[in-house]
Amino acid sequence: MTSNTETGKVTGTLDKDYNLLWYVEECLGNALRLETYIDDAEREHDNELVELFRKAQADSRKGAEMGKELLRGRLAG
Repeated sequence: MTSNTETGKVTGTLDKDYNLLWYVEECLGNALRLETYIDDAEREHDNELVELFRKAQADSRKGAEMGKELLRGRLAG
């Protein structure tokens, strides 16, 4: 069975819940990865890229926070 067909029977986690967990993890990972990209752009004095990557990082953090808020309510219930 692959993760594409998991419906909670094996893991006890429904797809929608797993998808939310995955989303938060990916947003947080993206925010971390973008820090490296920001450092690289700053080292090359490419302010245009720095700005783009900082905006993307802020969006990733926002997505993670939104997902964590949903998780709090769902895991408490």
